[in-house]
Amino acid sequence: MRSKTATWFEAKIQYEKQMEDGLQKKVTEQYVVDALSYAEAEERITDAMSAYISGEFEVKDLKKAQYKEVFFEDKDCSATRYYKAKLDFLTLDEKTEKEKRSRVVYLVQAENIHRAIKNVDEVMGGTMIDYEACAIDETKILDVFEYRNCSEDKDNVIIDPNVLA
Repeated sequence: MRSKTATWFEAKIQYEKQMEDGLQKKVTEQYVVDALSYAEAEERITDAMSAYISGEFEVKDLKKAQYKEVFFEDKDCSATRYYKAKLDFLTLDEKTEKEKRSRVVYLVQAENIHRAIKNVDEVMGGTMIDYEACAIDETKILDVFEYRNCSEDKDNVIIDPNVLA
């Protein structure tokens, strides 16, 4: 299990997809890409999707994600689903002696909801933060494209050829 903190953008891509019955159907799929700005996010998702889609496609929607961190399963894992995990961090206000809650959202890769809960517990178990899981919901996100420089070249990442290793 590993996690990555970044500025994440959710992108909806629309294109003509050939279905199993041979017919063409217009579909909209959701992906996540890490970038520093909207312009960079659109460029990176366009580059990433060009490798998978033959023909024309359009970025129909691009928005900054509410999560800053993604929890990834191990590389050899077959998990292809992503879940949004909403956690409340619990702290005690020393002056008023009242419990304060801070809501944080994470994106978690897992093969099912039970594994998503386990992944959250695994990552958060390594911290000293008291937390409570409020909700863990499956998303329609099909894939996450991380940004790494050439020295970190791995599967499912966007490589910037302008960055020297």
